Amino acid sequence: MLASELSSTPYNKAAHRRALLPKLRGRSEASIEFKHANISAALLDAGLPYIIGYKPRSNYQALLLDVITERLSPDSALLHIAEADADLPIAVPEVDDILSVLIERPVLSERPERLVSEPAAASIRLPTNYIEREARNRALGNAGELFVINFERARLIHAGKEALAARIEHTSKERGDHEGYDVLSFDADGAPRLIEVKTTKYGGETPFFISRNEVAVSEREAERYQLYRLYSFRREPRLFTLPGAISANCLLTASSFMAQPR
Repeated sequence: MLASELSSTPYNKAAHRRALLPKLRGRSEASIEFKHANISAALLDAGLPYIIGYKPRSNYQALLLDVITERLSPDSALLHIAEADADLPIAVPEVDDILSVLIERPVLSERPERLVSEPAAASIRLPTNYIEREARNRALGNAGELFVINFERARLIHAGKEALAARIEHTSKERGDHEGYDVLSFDADGAPRLIEVKTTKYGGETPFFISRNEVAVSEREAERYQLYRLYSFRREPRLFTLPGAISANCLLTASSFMAQPR
């Protein structure tokens, strides 16, 4: 199913679940759906996207991650599809009502402990983190920023603030990435709104990558800073916002370190 989703091939989740029932005696459709949600969480931990519609449930047994990573050899067809999809250029999607893409922000919560006490196979990883690779897709990032600019213009025009809409700036293009945000927009009262855009073609539970500078700017400019998270960008874009300091809105996990000999 994941290969079909990444390659834009139609498939039916319900039919797939029903086909599994005879092979998994004693399992209900609901339990199979729950297990798919566990698989989604394990895929994220392995650096792969998950199937949209199966919201990740992290309380899975560590053996599940072992099995997934062992099944996906470096020459796996799925990994080739994931690599191609991560690098795929994408155009700014057209939507009938751009303001309708805004949804409520998800509730911040700690990830639950796993069902077993052994380490979560954190050392077992695929050769590439495909989520990180997609995050480095500059064409995707630029398309997301342009989409947000269109959204902001529509928001301000809807509020009767055409003059403010005309002043929106694509900061990352005009001044560079060092500013710590991508778009300069405005609140309806004229106050600046500093927007950092994070875009993914994948589901809303997909983690994103943030720089030290972006975190620092969000703390220094907490009153004006907002992170805009765009997801499902390929087919049905959705957007939620995280206003204020990133550290107050997100669980931050170090993914790399800078080291010097001592």
